[in-house]
Amino acid sequence: MRAIQSPSTDPRFNLALEQYIFDQMPRNRSYLMLWRNDRTIVVGKHQDTFAEINADYVRANQIQVVRRLSGGGAVYHDLGNVNFTFIADHTGSDFDFSTFCRPVIWALESLGVPAELNGRNDMTIRGRKFSGNSQYVKEGRVMHHGTLLYDSDLSVVSSALAPSRDKLTSKGLPSVRSRVTNIQPYMHQPMPTESFMERLWSCLGEVCDLVPYELDRGDLNQVERIRQAVYDRWEWNYGS
Repeated sequence: MRAIQSPSTDPRFNLALEQYIFDQMPRNRSYLMLWRNDRTIVVGKHQDTFAEINADYVRANQIQVVRRLSGGGAVYHDLGNVNFTFIADHTGSDFDFSTFCRPVIWALESLGVPAELNGRNDMTIRGRKFSGNSQYVKEGRVMHHGTLLYDSDLSVVSSALAPSRDKLTSKGLPSVRSRVTNIQPYMHQPMPTESFMERLWSCLGEVCDLVPYELDRGDLNQVERIRQAVYDRWEWNYGS
């Protein structure tokens, strides 16, 4: 499995890099990408962006908004959040989240974190969610990506996102906040996010047989073309 660490924290670059790996890199290999975004809301492919964000808060706090290829709900990213993406052959008839979540759970357990897969596409610690996952399938290949709340500013999540009326009525904002958690407090040895990312690479390498791949100028030029054609466009991020 080829291992690629993004050189950027720009969300539009990172989503373009995902798409480049998925669409244009050799299909006879599988890939793992680790990446971080600066403050961003990432909305699902089929969502109404305006309905998912608190536009005034997002604008005042200069939070970027970008749409991804996969479905699922809107999520908040910052530099305390680590994202992972697996790209591989898709052999099943339905979405299989456990295949890609279990290596991450194993890696976290080796760092002392009591992580578990809860339901179809969430990872939790003692019942509190720290990771949401979604998938995109095309032409026999699957892109599986997930978030890992490590040391994220959880107070921003409920301010930047616009929860549905049902959630506000039945859960209330305090309950929404209480259902998510960061990973860092559960580590045997708490460390900065950058160090956690390095340890995660190392642990995943033991179970996924990772081979580092360095992006060259040709790769980066192709990523930039995708970014400009798709992820820099208002029509994609808001208008679709």
